[in-house]
Amino acid sequence: MTISNKLTFLRVFMIPVFMLALEAGLSLTAAVLFLLASFTDFLDGYLARKRNEITTLGKFMDPLADKLLTMAAFVYLAVGGLIPAWAVVVILARETMVTGLRVIAAEKGIVIAASSWGKLKTLTQMVSLTMLLLGPVWPVLNLPGLILFYVSLAAALFSGWDYLKGGLPLLK
Repeated sequence: MTISNKLTFLRVFMIPVFMLALEAGLSLTAAVLFLLASFTDFLDGYLARKRNEITTLGKFMDPLADKLLTMAAFVYLAVGGLIPAWAVVVILARETMVTGLRVIAAEKGIVIAASSWGKLKTLTQMVSLTMLLLGPVWPVLNLPGLILFYVSLAAALFSGWDYLKGGLPLLK
């Protein structure tokens, strides 16, 4: 197993620890765990490309690990009333649609690369979630975190539309 895949699996295993920290009221610990897990998302992709170790397992697990981590944080924040549940449903619908398009494309031997909107979505999600998770420790981060959350929602909608528009020929 490559180092990149090990980092991806580490991210998956960090999710329950992250959630336990949230449930225990350890906001700073949870935010640090989320930030570390988010960093492994960047690092595993960087290492896979640099070392030419891109694997089928990594192509499958990396986006799944990313979605599991962000959705865990989104659901927790929505249940706590810090972000609107409807927005989380929109983001979850977008993620499901894009994943479905990628599966259909993969069956036809086509790889759908991440768009610049998708990359912006991921970056703004990770930063906004970190800020919102740090909100109980540093309340001054709540408003900018919420604003950035809405920026990430807009990026999710734009990237979702972009993927859908590009993937329509695959659905015919």
